[in-house]
Amino acid sequence: MNIHLSLTPLISLMAGILVLVMPKLLNLIVAIYLIAVGLIGLFGLGSLRIS
Repeated sequence: MNIHLSLTPLISLMAGILVLVMPKLLNLIVAIYLIAVGLIGLFGLGSLRIS
């Protein structure tokens, strides 16, 4: 059984929930999101395969 897990949508979902819960931290959440997505793109960690 293979599970295909993509990190970018999970990070987006978590960032969106955090913005809704704590809108005062919007700048920090957006900065962390952009850094995480950039690192995922650079190092090719966009999808993990768990067997």
